[in-house]
This record gives sequence, structure tokens and C-alpha cells, in this order.
Amino acid sequence: MSWWAKGLIFENCACTLVCPGHMHFSQLCTHDRCKGYWALRFDDGAIGAVSLRGLRALIVFDTPQRMIDGNWTQRLIVDPVADPDQRQALETILLGRAGGPWERLHAFVATELPTEYLPIDIADEGATKRLSIADRIKAIVTQIRGRDRSKPVLFENCFNQIHDSTQVIALGDSDYKDEGIEFNNAQTHGLFSNFDWKVS
Repeated sequence: MSWWAKGLIFENCACTLVCPGHMHFSQLCTHDRCKGYWALRFDDGAIGAVSLRGLRALIVFDTPQRMIDGNWTQRLIVDPVADPDQRQALETILLGRAGGPWERLHAFVATELPTEYLPIDIADEGATKRLSIADRIKAIVTQIRGRDRSKPVLFENCFNQIHDSTQVIALGDSDYKDEGIEFNNAQTHGLFSNFDWKVS
């Protein structure tokens, strides 16, 4: 199945400033469990005849300290602005059923909690990205200060399945709770970039 998508991705997890698992899943994360989220804003894209433009989604995760060991717990949340075809399209892509980066990540998931459909608010303020879902999550990531404060601190030429090769290093705060995953992160690992995925 061919598909493509472009947009904004940002994340926060429980690790200190740079999550070792972000660099490679074989590295030990800061704590016994790595808990956090990936927030996704689709600016354009399509799977078959279904447009992904304007959609928003959130993936929350709870993984072991060495992420490559698998046994992840994960939940997908989709903003209900998506119509039934778009909801199915996002599930197909983000639950790893259509190839590409999410198929590789989903291989580590042991427990897939049911997809939920909740209004997702994503605010892009340049150096700061905000995320909220009523009664579920409130989160923020803000780029760290560099020597030249007019520029972000970056990872360049960094290999990652879902992020662009250039990523802005940030600190994040997030508070999330459902019946399967719970975390409260304060001034911990954050990143954001633009994604560009394509499966032919």
C-alpha cells in the first residue's frame, strides 16, 4: 500500500535531556521504564485516495529501559475531526500495518491499548510546542538555549525512524493518565522536527 505524509512531530519522555533510546533502542534509558508520547500534526499526505491533511494524532508509550527488548505498551489517540476513512487510514499507518517507519516501531509493541478518539489541541509557537486533551494530557516542549540564542540547538544528520534528520533539542513537561499508562514528566527529554514519510 502506497502512502505519504508530512507534518510536525514532537515528543517528551521521562529521560534526562537526551533520551538514550532516541539515539538507538539498544541504549539504556534513564529509568526502569521510559514513558512518554509522540504528538503528530499532519500538514499533508494521503493513503490511497484518503487525504491526511489537517489530521492530528497522539501515541503514548510505556517501554522497558532497553527499548529494543520490546514489551512496549502503547495507545493511539486520534482527533475526531478525522472522518471514518481517515480514522482507518491513521490506524493503518500508525499501528504499523502499511509499512514504513511505524511498522518498524510497532514490532516492539506487546500491548496495544484500544484506539481512542478525543479532541487534540496542538499549538505551534515556534520554539515551543503545546499539546492538550481535556482530562487526559497537558504537555509542552521548549527548545533549549544555545550559545547563539537566536538559533536552536540541533541534532544534525541523526538517524531516527520517525523524525527528520535535523531535530531541535528541547525540554518538556507532560502529565498523562489513562487506565493503561500514566506518567508525569518534568523538565525531561524533548524534541521536535518535521516528518516526511513515504512508502511506495
